[in-house]
Amino acid sequence: MAKIINSNEFQNNVLNSDGAILVDFFAEWCGPCKMVAPVLEELSTEMEGKARIFKVDVDKSGDLAERYGISGVPTLIIFKYGKEVDKIVGFQPKETLKAKLQQYSN
Repeated sequence: MAKIINSNEFQNNVLNSDGAILVDFFAEWCGPCKMVAPVLEELSTEMEGKARIFKVDVDKSGDLAERYGISGVPTLIIFKYGKEVDKIVGFQPKETLKAKLQQYSN
């Protein structure tokens, strides 16, 4: 399951972490965010041990949204060893997201 993290948890869970991490910057009121949520849950299970997925609520963690230039939600950012390596804006099919994650999880 993709865990919702806040600004305080972001450092440990994302920036100080090894491997590939996908962060879903979302908002509760966002329709496409609700569409991508079950896709991310499936990916979280399928990619277990290879990549991790976290969610950040932009309304509750505005500092992170600002730091990463989030202007629209959902925005998915893939981090590898704490560095941003890819950014995907808007809803994407599961196959697309899985291929991106696999690209960075090796």
